[in-house]
Amino acid sequence: MPLPKPKEIREMSAEERAKKVAELKAELMRERGMAAMGGAPTSPGKIRALRRTISRRFGDWGIISAQLQQASVDRRRSALGIRAPHREVPG
Repeated sequence: MPLPKPKEIREMSAEERAKKVAELKAELMRERGMAAMGGAPTSPGKIRALRRTISRRFGDWGIISAQLQQASVDRRRSALGIRAPHREVPG
C-alpha cells in the first residue's frame, strides 16, 4: 500500500482519514506480528515508515504542524533580517 502524501490527506474528509488510519494501523500490526514470530519482513523499513506516517501525517497536529514549522522559520528569518521568498499562503 503506497503511503499517502500530505496533499492527498488534506483533500480527504474526516471519515476517509479515519478509515486510512485504521488501514495503516492494521498493516502495522500485521508487519509487527510477522517480525515477532521471526518471519522475514517483506520490506525491512516498512514498520518504521508506517509508524512515521501514522504519527506525522495523521497525528494530533497532522498537517498543521508543517505550517507551524514554516511560521517558526519565517520568524527566525525576520529576526535575523533575512527576507523570505514570496509564496502563496494556503487557505
